[in-house]
Amino acid sequence: MTAQFADEAPTITTTSLRQAVALSSRPSRPSALSTTFTFGWRALLKIKHVPEQLFDVLVSPVIFTLMFTYLFGGALAGSTSAYIQFLLPGILVQTIVFVTIYTGYTLNTDISKGVFDRFRSLPIWRPSPIVGALLGDTVRYSIASVMTIGLGLIIGFRPDGGVVGVLLGVLLLLVFAFSLSWVFTILGLLLRSPNAVMGVSMIVLMPLTFASNIFVNPATMPEALQRFVEINPVSHLVTAVRGLMAGQPDSGEILWVLVASVILTAVLGPITMRLYRTRS
Repeated sequence: MTAQFADEAPTITTTSLRQAVALSSRPSRPSALSTTFTFGWRALLKIKHVPEQLFDVLVSPVIFTLMFTYLFGGALAGSTSAYIQFLLPGILVQTIVFVTIYTGYTLNTDISKGVFDRFRSLPIWRPSPIVGALLGDTVRYSIASVMTIGLGLIIGFRPDGGVVGVLLGVLLLLVFAFSLSWVFTILGLLLRSPNAVMGVSMIVLMPLTFASNIFVNPATMPEALQRFVEINPVSHLVTAVRGLMAGQPDSGEILWVLVASVILTAVLGPITMRLYRTRS
């Protein structure tokens, strides 16, 4: 009986296998929007599976806000309640600006693990791995924003601009953060290791954030430092966000931030994609 079934079994050949798995029609190429959102979802899954990535996002704003408010608030503004009104928008900006570093860091990690080459070989819209990662990181920025503002409200921050002013301030900050992320994406493509990306990025951001109007009024600074603060893009961003949250929007600073965001994206985006295509 076994021999009879064996004789009746069809012969499996290479041709028959190809016919079995062959598709009747070629699948359509995924759209640019679809692949971008897919890579954005990939960025979120990283947070889900490695929640330690949110450590800096959750802890840094708490440390800076509490430390500067209660250690220096009385000396700088006369009271902690008065200082938190000035400080919190600046701390929010500083937190989000530092979080943008992780865009370049994670990209460089993908390069070091070989995932980068796999993405470049896929039949997808070329910028989608990078643009998707940038969009996914906006969730990280949003979490940091909620954490910082929530803590500020607990310890006495009362924005005169209300909910609308706070939301507009956060939205403006997210727009600028997206454009600034291209800087660190370029560093992620140029430098050899994730640690190098982190180190160089911190060297770039430390003077921009601390030599600004985040913590104190620039009027108290030496004249040479005041000139630097006046042209510092972080100072323009802080002034715009602070004005929106205080219910006194500065249209000039808001326009400055929006124009700067467009220029950064228009200039650095193509440079990033050129590096992405040619990096070996």
